[in-house]
Amino acid sequence: MAERDRPHIFVPTPPASESFTPISTPVTSRGGGFSGSRSEHGKRLTEEFEAAWEPPTDEPETTGTYLTFTSFPGLDLMFESLESRRPGSQPELVAVQAEMTHAGEVVNATVFIPDGQKEFFLKKLEQYVETAEVVEGKPNNATLIEGIASIRRATIRELWTDPADEYPTDPTQSRWWELWLRAGDGREYERLTEYARQHSLPVSDHYLGFGDRTVVLIRATSEQLAMTFRSIDDIAELRRPHEVASFLPSLSAFEQRDWVSELQSRVEHAGADAPVVCILDRGVQAGHPLLEDSLAADDLHAVEPSWRKDVAIHGHGTEMAGLALYRDLQAAISSQHGVRLGHRLESVKLLPDTGSNDPDVYGAVTARAVDQPEISAQDRSRVFMLAITAPAAAPNPGHRVEDRPMQEAGRPTAWSATIDALTYGRAIDDSVPKFTYLNRDEEPTPRLFVVSAGNIRDVRAEDDHLDRSDAEGVEDPAQAWNALVVGAYAEHDAMDHAPDVFAGYVPIAARGELSPTSRTSVSFDQKRWPFKPDVVAPGGNLARTPDGTDVDTPENLAILTTRLQHPGEGYFTTTRDTSAATAHVAAVAADIRAAYPHLRPETIRALIVHSAEWTSAMRTRIDATTTKGAAVNLLRRYGMGVPSLERATRSANNALTLVDEAVIHPYERDGNSSSGKSREMNLHRLPWPIDALSALGETEVQLRVTLSYFVEPNPSSRGWTGRYFYPSHGLRFAMKRPEDNLDAFRQRVNKQAREEGEKPLALNTETGWLFGRGQQTSSGSLHTDIWTGSAADLAAKEAVVVYPVAGWWKNRPKMDQSDNGVNYSLVVSIEAPEVEVDLWTPVYQQVAAVIEV
Repeated sequence: MAERDRPHIFVPTPPASESFTPISTPVTSRGGGFSGSRSEHGKRLTEEFEAAWEPPTDEPETTGTYLTFTSFPGLDLMFESLESRRPGSQPELVAVQAEMTHAGEVVNATVFIPDGQKEFFLKKLEQYVETAEVVEGKPNNATLIEGIASIRRATIRELWTDPADEYPTDPTQSRWWELWLRAGDGREYERLTEYARQHSLPVSDHYLGFGDRTVVLIRATSEQLAMTFRSIDDIAELRRPHEVASFLPSLSAFEQRDWVSELQSRVEHAGADAPVVCILDRGVQAGHPLLEDSLAADDLHAVEPSWRKDVAIHGHGTEMAGLALYRDLQAAISSQHGVRLGHRLESVKLLPDTGSNDPDVYGAVTARAVDQPEISAQDRSRVFMLAITAPAAAPNPGHRVEDRPMQEAGRPTAWSATIDALTYGRAIDDSVPKFTYLNRDEEPTPRLFVVSAGNIRDVRAEDDHLDRSDAEGVEDPAQAWNALVVGAYAEHDAMDHAPDVFAGYVPIAARGELSPTSRTSVSFDQKRWPFKPDVVAPGGNLARTPDGTDVDTPENLAILTTRLQHPGEGYFTTTRDTSAATAHVAAVAADIRAAYPHLRPETIRALIVHSAEWTSAMRTRIDATTTKGAAVNLLRRYGMGVPSLERATRSANNALTLVDEAVIHPYERDGNSSSGKSREMNLHRLPWPIDALSALGETEVQLRVTLSYFVEPNPSSRGWTGRYFYPSHGLRFAMKRPEDNLDAFRQRVNKQAREEGEKPLALNTETGWLFGRGQQTSSGSLHTDIWTGSAADLAAKEAVVVYPVAGWWKNRPKMDQSDNGVNYSLVVSIEAPEVEVDLWTPVYQQVAAVIEV
């Protein structure tokens, strides 16, 4: 993938509006082994093996060679056959990486082959080639050889076994690395430390030995580490250090102060006019040395005037502040370079220091909390973060969570509807004590809310944690349609740095899987309520006791953050769950606002969801689904995956993102009729790299579309149908098919585009979409899908239609605000990751020409 060093492209031309009548059509859905010359395959691999075995002319002398064996997409690689179990110095499998490509999952297996053991693989290849022409049966070693697509000399990159996107991109940046050394003659650590001493590379004082591996930390650039790899052949695996979360909180306050001071010396705080994350919680300790320069005294607020806004009693808000400001505090501490912050903080004490608000006034309390900073700094760009949820009601005795009626899950509440109303932009009137009114007569001022999905608080050792999460719906107010709702996933599943008291504990979730405490919307009535969470972010993991009867929270599986300080206590602690994940995503949102200050909140939400990618663990499950319904269930578990600030803010030559902010008028009516009808649809003719895509022919490329808008809620529970729909309006998108011209595309979507009596064109699911029309037209105020196909077909898909569907405005003329228009944001990206092609420049040139005219 090319470097993301280009800004996104904003479409300057408004869409073409035309009168619209929807078309009612039934919704339908669509829906190996080795092939080729075995002899030629074996000969090619033999040549690749010989070429990889020969060291570069400047390679230092070592005692062996590292080779990487890559599988065919979707075919298993026989790991057992890549190493020898014989005594003595034998080939050893040292690292395995799973890499998701558009063709399927590819596995890279790296093997250390000692000098003198070259024939171990050559004989297998020779025997395969010699018997490849046998008519009956398979040739010798076919199970191994026919799973191998290529063989190459390994680099340090092949030993990285953490998620691929976490590998440092700057080869000159010095940072800590976690090295896993092979057990050989017992002198591995000695060789590493001696090499490090000669090259002035710091090494950790402590190291860990278990089984056949020794773990040590070293600070180096990736270039220096690559030279280390070429000079000593003891390295088996490379990871990001995971020990800081449990290491720092265990130090004394005096020792922690040194870490704080070192980080302070490298931090450049954002200016007073920068965007903010406004933390709605139980107060933040503004005097914490890592927060004080980004949280001014004037930016501390409380819902009630009698509360001490400058005093924090509970630690949760301060813990959230460390993540909402730094996003990844552990990475900031581990880095040796400057840390430039793009946003600041605000704090509103939402709950009192003692006791709590009654649940039935959470909506009012939240609105008052929003009002405080908006009055204080009216024009400031902000992201509201809410990581407090109302615990879901427990089932009655004798009833299981799984047995609850589906209709109960996902239903709006006063609190969730308040979030939707505030996000849509309703004004806040709290001039009457204890009464808060959300005024719809003023022009809407949309807000961005990032809300946690809520946690399962009683995880049981006997649970299948994914089944449990699927049964437990997100907590109030995370069912809000307009909020960006965040679930949690587990970054780590290793107990290498756990305190001794946790010896023998086993992490519950595999790395990259949903955190055991995270809630989902799988149990929702899917025809009525949106998918939640929208995205997931790091939220830690839990571990079972050695006897498998209980669950605990080891600090090494948690997330480092700032601690509410008391005299004599330290500056760091750990946190976890969907609260931590929410703070992380709120920081991403604020940094997008800093990068593109002019963007609407709807667009910020769209970019975050659009940037998200599933981890390997998630992607494996999604790829294994055989129906679109099963894929949608996983969407309701994982959302669209883990968002990326880089992807949300930057394009690349071969990965182009188009952003189009537009307005549509959903409904109209004849005369004084109370029954409305659809008014218009918008046709977006996007600037498109047609020539560049056409030149790629059958090369597989990926298209992604996200439509984001905010609805005005109708929280009254009266069936949520007809004039009592929950959303004021709904929007959907459809994309031009390669076989259609523009007129044919319009006729598929808009009944008014057809001649009278003309045979209707089908609007069923087009081949290539991951979720398909059923998801594209499902409930919610955000719709997203991914299309995969040939570049030639994508070249002909340059138009998107956005059109209205039913909402309560349609049949309530006195409350219909269609005449004012409603905003929406359309984000479209195209990627050709497997080829070097410039898609960005031709589109930029088209846009620049329009702007100049």
